[in-house]
Amino acid sequence: MGTRAWALLLVLCGTIFLEGIDVAMLAVAIPSIRSDLDLPTDTAAWVMSAYVLGYAGFTLLGGRAADLLGRRRMFLTWLTVFLAFSGLGGFATEGWTLIVARFVTGVSAAFMTPAALSLITTSYEEGEQRNKALLVFAGTAAGGFSLGLVIGGLLTQLGWRWVFFAPVLLAGALLVAAVRLIPAMPLTKEPEKSPGRPRRRTEGFDILGATTAAAAMLLAAYAVIRLEHGLDGWQLTAGAALAATALLVVFVAVERRTPTPLVRLGILRTGSVVRADLGALLFVGAFFGFQFVLTLYLQELRGWSSLQTAIALVALGCDAILAPTLTPRLVTRFGHGKVILGGFVLAVVAYGLFLPVGMDWSYAAMFPTLIIAGTAFALAYGPLTIAATDGVAESEQGLASGLLHTATQFGSAIGISAVTAVYGLASSGASAGSDPDATLSAFRAALIVPVAMVTLGALLSSFGLRSRTKPPTAGAPIGPAVLAAPTTAAATVIAATPADAVPDASANPTRNPTRNPTRQASS
Repeated sequence: MGTRAWALLLVLCGTIFLEGIDVAMLAVAIPSIRSDLDLPTDTAAWVMSAYVLGYAGFTLLGGRAADLLGRRRMFLTWLTVFLAFSGLGGFATEGWTLIVARFVTGVSAAFMTPAALSLITTSYEEGEQRNKALLVFAGTAAGGFSLGLVIGGLLTQLGWRWVFFAPVLLAGALLVAAVRLIPAMPLTKEPEKSPGRPRRRTEGFDILGATTAAAAMLLAAYAVIRLEHGLDGWQLTAGAALAATALLVVFVAVERRTPTPLVRLGILRTGSVVRADLGALLFVGAFFGFQFVLTLYLQELRGWSSLQTAIALVALGCDAILAPTLTPRLVTRFGHGKVILGGFVLAVVAYGLFLPVGMDWSYAAMFPTLIIAGTAFALAYGPLTIAATDGVAESEQGLASGLLHTATQFGSAIGISAVTAVYGLASSGASAGSDPDATLSAFRAALIVPVAMVTLGALLSSFGLRSRTKPPTAGAPIGPAVLAAPTTAAATVIAATPADAVPDASANPTRNPTRNPTRQASS
């Protein structure tokens, strides 16, 4: 890739990094925010959950909007909205202002992130070049999030408002660069085929489908988040789940009848896409469920500070180095299917090693799990991104990206909520709140959830090896990438359930590959 192609990739990866670092920093700062603004526990929880609702509720719509309305337009518009409402959060003096700011920020990420990913899949030539770009984009996920935890700890020492203002500065720089690097008009002889330029739709936009999809996703996300409460208020959780299911049925009926569907249901018959989305849901859910339990273990039981915990978790970010260096070589040699399976197997080993965690484990005892889990993320997530967009026409790359990010969002929410619910049930005894041994036992029970999720994911990914394991076109090994920062969209849900919300221990179409990645980015 040339200099301009790398610069474009840097900007697109910068947005996913912006998204991840934004959430990670808030996760560290929420105790200070609650104390400074005197927020009740439920309000503090909603400051975190509002982002998840906005993101998960609109990601599917955001992906399709990029296809129909223009990837460049959606990218720049919602990056601007992200910038504005992150700044609003920094000036907040009331809890409701923070909740509104976080919800709109989540919505903006739901439109911005699929647009960025679809710009990559339509701007870089299919094969080695596109795979390299996707692995750089997706593979540095945990590294960016871990860096956000550390930076968040440092900025919180200066004042929690900097946690909101820092993303504003980064978003502003990315916006200026994006305006220059993503061409406003395609420079091809066939502009109607440009990946960034939507095809003209005289039939109109699927308003009813968009409305029912957004409502169904919002209710489903709310139901998943409420799983953290276990049986407490189960009627509300069940009601939200039933309503989401009913709206999903209505959505499918609408999509079957409309001449211009928001989601062409036939895309779900592409086996690799569905398998990759389900695999991403399970893998990301397990990863962030484990990270959440680990954070509680270190802070609630071991008494580590938020900064000590953040620094300890940096080892999970080793994928920021491995994903753009090791993973491309493995994908070139073995194909993404086998690499995905290897990532799942390593994840089973990593989380399994942590099951017998003790009361006084040293960091050296924890380190093998952390480094193996980070390596597993490097091997699995990038190739899952390749598989999720493989075999999809350029006109539906935004939709494929939206489906992937929807899966990762729900996976993260399910993983965190499931471990929280299991922890709550396991610690519901009278002594669980005061007996450290009972608390440790509850943590061990919660750790079974990520082990079960990656085991199921390994079984699922093994079926894919039978159908399609052809490696990419042979050639020279993919060289080291120049980026090592962005985070995956899935990281946005790690803070869906703040620590204080947990029961107290003292949440086959044809391709048209672009020939020049910098000439057909989008309009």
